[in-house]
Amino acid sequence: MLKLIGNFVSLFLIVIIFLQMPQENVGLASFATKSNLLGSPSSTQRFLNIITAVGIVVYFGIAIQLNLLNN
Repeated sequence: MLKLIGNFVSLFLIVIIFLQMPQENVGLASFATKSNLLGSPSSTQRFLNIITAVGIVVYFGIAIQLNLLNN
């Protein structure tokens, strides 16, 4: 179960990091800011930074737990 959650968090972090691509690049970042899908660009960037930080902490917590269970 912990491995499944870890995989989900990994994929979630990949998607969030793609959303944080620089503004001049075309891709998901351009789509998210031009379509106003996630709100204003500054609040969107702050929200994505917070979500990314929380996701990284959760990922490291799960990785440590899995490492301790395998030893």
